[in-house]
Amino acid sequence: MKTLVIYYSYTGRTKTLAAEIAKQESADLIEVCERKRRSVPSAYVLGSFAAMRRKEAKLQPFACDFSAYDKIIIAMPIWAGYPAPPMNNILHALPGGKNVELVMTSGSGSSIRSAEKTKTLIADKGCTLTGYRDVKTS
Repeated sequence: MKTLVIYYSYTGRTKTLAAEIAKQESADLIEVCERKRRSVPSAYVLGSFAAMRRKEAKLQPFACDFSAYDKIIIAMPIWAGYPAPPMNNILHALPGGKNVELVMTSGSGSSIRSAEKTKTLIADKGCTLTGYRDVKTS
């Protein structure tokens, strides 16, 4: 089974975790980056409002043939209880029929407010959610 770990990291903590997961899973690792790095106020205020509204982010181009993978692990920080906006870009790019695992990272929060809707978005893409976990990274 070929596995991909795709992630976005603002502080670097999700990046560290994603690299650990990729090593454990013998998976390919792809980082998703915003075109312009957000300032701290922009990330935690404007970014949080965008996350709550499930908006996409303006990303740097990234090459990823999702069809080459059987399992896709998405690692993403939580902002105001919701996945950071780059996750929405990744979800919209997913092809159907994939096994997807979500790893939601946070220093102090959880994704409990957004979990059901996020799970529904995966199902609506025709993918099977094989795992969902909140991980404290601080």
